[in-house]
Amino acid sequence: MLENVVLTRRHYVPWRLRVRNFTGGIASGLVIAFAILVAAGVSPGAIVNEFIVQVFLNSRGLAQTVTTATPLIMVGLGAAAALKLRFWNIGVGGQVWLGALGSTWIAINDIGPPEMRLPLMLAVSVVAGSAWIAIPVFFKLRYGVNEIIMTLLLEYIAFRLVQHLVFGPWQDPNTSFPVSEHLDSIERLGRLGWGNAHSGIWIALGAGVLMWLLMERSRFGYYAEAIGLNPVTAKGTGLPVTLTIVLAVLLSGGLAGLAGGTIVAGAEYRLTQFLGQGYTFSAIVIAFIARFRPIPIVITAFVIAGIFTAGETLKVFYSLSEAIVILIESVILFSVLVSEFFSSFRIRVLKTAPAK
Repeated sequence: MLENVVLTRRHYVPWRLRVRNFTGGIASGLVIAFAILVAAGVSPGAIVNEFIVQVFLNSRGLAQTVTTATPLIMVGLGAAAALKLRFWNIGVGGQVWLGALGSTWIAINDIGPPEMRLPLMLAVSVVAGSAWIAIPVFFKLRYGVNEIIMTLLLEYIAFRLVQHLVFGPWQDPNTSFPVSEHLDSIERLGRLGWGNAHSGIWIALGAGVLMWLLMERSRFGYYAEAIGLNPVTAKGTGLPVTLTIVLAVLLSGGLAGLAGGTIVAGAEYRLTQFLGQGYTFSAIVIAFIARFRPIPIVITAFVIAGIFTAGETLKVFYSLSEAIVILIESVILFSVLVSEFFSSFRIRVLKTAPAK
């Protein structure tokens, strides 16, 4: 039977088809998640309330969704910048950690004048993230070392470095908990006066616009597109392949580092040992669902942030286990990824089996 099924990759995917399939993927995932939650003892009314009303229509829930989406937008943009050129940055979380470390270092040491402290923190977070990913870029281009292994190992090293600091020299002397001291008011991103949402969302949206201009309206974006499709051909036509890869990957690390800086300055107000966990998986999923395009990445990040917000609410108010929450989040994300498959390929069923 499968011999009669032919998959043909679409050379062009109309945006209407992409939107329809994305919406269908979300809807299918929600239906399956609905069934799982009902089986777990949650009433249908409560499910609708938590996934729709409280997350996107309630002011407090929407503020939490915006706060969650802020770093997700930046790590999604960062992952896309590298993955688009076939540089497999599977250690986005490590660059988030380094960005958080860099901004915290500026804050706890009171480096720079007070009025410039916050901009300096964010600038250093970008530099730190770029510097961390520069290591696998160098070894990849100079010695051919696999970047998947190096970025993964560097994420583990970054996490251990954070552990060392918050349990050691940066530990808050007032509480003895494994966290750094709280940031001063001048070192924090301003609140929007709406729940816990902060001005980091404007930084994230600004990054989305700049990435859209860079990747879809500039010569650099044309180079990246060509190199991502076929680096050998791109090099043969005289495109600056190595330079483009280096700049795109450093940009990837810088955006992830900026995400870490905004988490410290806008949400946590200190460095914690769990601050950067989970962002690698989220960044890669967002980038692939959005097909590495900046504007869809922003939209996808908001949707996934809403799913995460609903999951946290279900754990707290309905006593669901972590396993159930991760299961429903995974089901929804998997449904969206499957919908992307149907956007990329046209499926035809032949009446007769193809000749062998």
